[in-house]
Amino acid sequence: MADRERKGWVARWLEGKERSEDYARSTLPSNRWQLFWDIMKGRFGRLMLVNLLTLVTFVPLILVYIWRLMVVSAQNIIGPFGSGLGVGYPVIPDVVGMAQWTAFQNDLLFFALFIAGGLIAAVGISGGMYIIRNLIWTEGIFVANDFVRGIRRNFWNVAEAVFLFTLTLFVAQTMGNLANWCIALDIAPTWMLVSKIVGYVLVALMGLIALWMISLGINYKQGPWALFRNAVVMGVGTLPQTVFFAFLAAIPVLLMFTGIGFLVAIGIIVMLLFGLSYIMLVWMDYSQWAFDKFVNPNIGVKTGRGLYSRDPKEDKIGGSAPAESSAAMREYRRMILAQGKSQLVSRPIKPLDDGLEVYQLPDSFSRDDLRRLKESKDAIDEDVKAYAEEHKDDEQYVEYNKQFEELERALDDGDDKKKKKLKKAPKMLNKR
Repeated sequence: MADRERKGWVARWLEGKERSEDYARSTLPSNRWQLFWDIMKGRFGRLMLVNLLTLVTFVPLILVYIWRLMVVSAQNIIGPFGSGLGVGYPVIPDVVGMAQWTAFQNDLLFFALFIAGGLIAAVGISGGMYIIRNLIWTEGIFVANDFVRGIRRNFWNVAEAVFLFTLTLFVAQTMGNLANWCIALDIAPTWMLVSKIVGYVLVALMGLIALWMISLGINYKQGPWALFRNAVVMGVGTLPQTVFFAFLAAIPVLLMFTGIGFLVAIGIIVMLLFGLSYIMLVWMDYSQWAFDKFVNPNIGVKTGRGLYSRDPKEDKIGGSAPAESSAAMREYRRMILAQGKSQLVSRPIKPLDDGLEVYQLPDSFSRDDLRRLKESKDAIDEDVKAYAEEHKDDEQYVEYNKQFEELERALDDGDDKKKKKLKKAPKMLNKR
């Protein structure tokens, strides 16, 4: 065997893996886990570019968060919350609850700014999620153009999800700060603690619902109320899987909040390089699995997009229906059927042994010669039709045509059943 041709990485990159000698269709991703790793390895550069574009829109949100940290740290240092301790009478007679009240007043501003910053971040999320979805569908992308196209198509759906989450966070934080103030003043401390826990649970649930709203809004056209309702249904119906993959996607963010120096550094580096793209890829990949399992088969939308099917007979349109039942395959079989039916065999053709001949025009002919030519042709045509009518019920022609009529009838019946069973996609889940 001849030695393989050695190629540089630029040549391999330009040709693509389909031209590689090691390429085989069986190595293509056939499930969502394999597709995730295939995108991470093969499209890492584009993931970094998407991460950069998305990260730019998160700058206002990050600045508000840093500003809040600085204000809280400064007030902890200069605030009179512990003045006079251990030196007799305090300088300020009553500071009970002052720290909690100050935190309440500060967070009214900062968490309101989080809402505005979240809406700006929704611009990047809508563009980045659209690109990630196209990567999962193995469609060709141009990062800059598709980023802008994703913003135009999906911003309002993503903005709705982000607004509801940040609004829930604002209300929960406000009520939590009030609860802390009441606890400091010893006003119904048990109920205040319960209210804080309920607020945290609502924020967590709203976070999961917001994730589903984003992925549903990227994939389907639907109104604001339908988007929220479907997100609640998907979140509650797949709660264990949703919690697991939300945690898996949030690992880079969680690293930054561990408080352990080197883990925080790793988390920041990951977020700067590809963290946001990783989060969007994990969640959108999982969402596509859920849509293929629970949504797409019921509305006749293609499933398994981006995955290689090892079974060539398997059709991914509208569930696990065989390829023979698809409209394209039925039309193909009808075309093959029409081409296979021979006109020379399906109808009687009179043999050329009856003495009928076409009148031959002389070198110099008149109108009478033309009339004779036409009459001879008409006589042959009438004779052929009479022969066909006389022998059309012969057994050989009847049996031959019967075979094709049965096949055509079976195809037509299949079309009628398909039309009766075909479900129209509801308006809230129309494919983008």
